[in-house]
Amino acid sequence: MKCPVCGATDSRVLDSRPIDDGNSIKRRRECTGCGRRFNTYEVIETSPVTVIKKDGSREFFDRHKLMTGIARACYKRDVDVGAIVTAIENELNNSLAGEVSTREIGEMVMRRLREIDAVSYVRFASVYREFRDVDTFFSELQELMRNNQGQAKT
Repeated sequence: MKCPVCGATDSRVLDSRPIDDGNSIKRRRECTGCGRRFNTYEVIETSPVTVIKKDGSREFFDRHKLMTGIARACYKRDVDVGAIVTAIENELNNSLAGEVSTREIGEMVMRRLREIDAVSYVRFASVYREFRDVDTFFSELQELMRNNQGQAKT
């Protein structure tokens, strides 16, 4: 690692610690040439995931867009949006699929929200599934209630 002060290429690691949920490492280094200390960050290099949108267009996966969408559904709810986004991002990167549809991402979000918070799930589902009327909304609520009752009995 090249020293940012003197340009020497030799340094020693004084301290290493995981950051960002263990997805990267922060290293404290000391230059053997001038003795100055500096930080470096090591992250796993991943190939970008391409998202296929409803209209057929493609764009790179954008963590911020996903975070914004989920945050709207979880407004004023006790839900760790960052953890959901990180879990989905990790699942996409680990799947080794170069492309994923918005439908698949939406299903991943709904599966997680359904387990965590029913209100956030219904909010997200109402936009994602494009509920057109109250009957569609009500039938989704009934399905959610049936599943919750089934889980309570087990």
